[in-house]
Amino acid sequence: MNYLKSVFLILIFTTVTNFSFAQEAPVVSYRATSQPTIGLNGMVVSQEYNASEAGLEVLKKGGNAVDAAVATGFALAVTHPTAGNIGGGGFMMVYIKELDKTIAFDYREMAPALAHRDMFLDAAGNVDSNESRASLNASGVPGSVAGMLHVHAKYGKLSREEVLAPAIRLAEKGFPVSWTLHASLSGAKRKLRTSAASMGYFYKDGGALYQPGETFRQADLAHTLQLISDKGAAGFYEGETADKIVATMKAGAGIMSLADLKNYRVVEREAVSGTFRGHNVVSMPPPSSGGVHMVQMLNVLEGYDLKAMGHNSAAYIHRLNESMRYAYADRSMHLGDPDYYNVPTKTLIDKTYAASIRAKIKADKATRSSEVAPAKDLPYESNQTTHYSVADKFGNVVSTTTTLNNGYGNGKSVAGAGFLLNNEMDDFSSKPGTPNSYGLVGDEANAIEAGKRPLSSMTPTIVFKDGKPIIATGTPGGSTIITNTMQQVLNMVEFDMNAMQANAAPRIHHQWLPDMLFFEPGVSNDTIAILENMGHNIPKRNGAIRTRIIGSVQTIMIRNGVFEGAADPRSGSAHAAAY
Repeated sequence: MNYLKSVFLILIFTTVTNFSFAQEAPVVSYRATSQPTIGLNGMVVSQEYNASEAGLEVLKKGGNAVDAAVATGFALAVTHPTAGNIGGGGFMMVYIKELDKTIAFDYREMAPALAHRDMFLDAAGNVDSNESRASLNASGVPGSVAGMLHVHAKYGKLSREEVLAPAIRLAEKGFPVSWTLHASLSGAKRKLRTSAASMGYFYKDGGALYQPGETFRQADLAHTLQLISDKGAAGFYEGETADKIVATMKAGAGIMSLADLKNYRVVEREAVSGTFRGHNVVSMPPPSSGGVHMVQMLNVLEGYDLKAMGHNSAAYIHRLNESMRYAYADRSMHLGDPDYYNVPTKTLIDKTYAASIRAKIKADKATRSSEVAPAKDLPYESNQTTHYSVADKFGNVVSTTTTLNNGYGNGKSVAGAGFLLNNEMDDFSSKPGTPNSYGLVGDEANAIEAGKRPLSSMTPTIVFKDGKPIIATGTPGGSTIITNTMQQVLNMVEFDMNAMQANAAPRIHHQWLPDMLFFEPGVSNDTIAILENMGHNIPKRNGAIRTRIIGSVQTIMIRNGVFEGAADPRSGSAHAAAY
């Protein structure tokens, strides 16, 4: 039912906004779109129904936003295996009301001790993409378990056993397969068949698919989660589960060791913060590029009267596109793990630097990406990811993005433990100038080194007004995450949309290379024609404009003590749970 509702909403938004006129189509009013879910005591918005309900269950027991976020994260590992995980990593932005403080928790995967910069190059010196994306060595040391437990130990209210209980129950007793999960596993079968363990975990005997409505149980995963509940991080990074991870590695010539697992560490970092129209935008710092470049782009755009241009008009999209072009060029050279590279964060988010970019943008003509290079004079300093946002009655807010990198990671499951491994090593620059699986280009700052964390686009974000949190948002989407999140913030702050209106609005994306402006369905054909005449490269197939769905934004907006939750209608199982 949720899936059908989502498809219906997408059809409405696409139909309403895709008319063609003799001149540029007028700006569509988004006031008529569906209203957000409302809550008074607490809210969880995630990409999967059961996971949101798991978080809500914990809130109702008296837990806070941190308890609910951790419960949701572990539940996603059970119910949303394409991206929810205990074998991957993520970032969590946490605002603690009592401290009036926002903390950025980095539990990104780390390169094993035997990793080295040329490990994915073939004899000719070219990147072997199969090795960097599909082999066991594509896996970084998982950080999700350590990260969630670390945050919970510091700021949670309930016991570890209480917050893990919903995930264990979902794995042990099972849950009804949604149409979304059925379709996802159908599409992933070619990838997962490379692992006997994955085939055994996600398909019936003989490789048959689970059908919508059938109960999906995961006994080995339930056992692994129970070990974490009983023993904490030691139940994953040491002992039985760690031995199973290393045995899987050894069986496939993987380099991850018991020492790599035991030595994993979570890092608390200072959040990236910027201002836009009197709001404070607080987001994830490096090794995420998300916070830096979202603030950089907002700084550029703040110098324009965007409202006067009109939402998704040609003039507006042109400025969005150009700000994206310059930001992603800088990303290619200047972003990496700050523990290994002096990332110039302060300069990149400086409003003076933004003004210098704005001065280069022509009002009526697109810049060629070949004419834009990463700034040289700076002082140094998935698509299958998933995001969830949580807010509680105590005033705490959590924004979390987590991933395996590509859908289902490298497709390999840990035999006997029930979970998938990531392929985050592909997020490093295996060779400077060579694109990764998302077409993103990197340089020395993001080269492979032992113990290093790969650069990410994940952008969990909290927006404040007058010192109070009013928005928690983020999205999956690989290289589109930063631009998706920025457009969500603009929709709500600049164009006064509610959470669902902002989610439903069509999105665009540009990332410097390839030099293409991508659209979702719903942008006026006449607007696209104007942009094409301005020199923007619009992807086409057989003469027709190629559109694509971009992201799955999960948002909470807080107004006058009321939580407004918006589960993105692009995701069939997304759900805003509130009470």
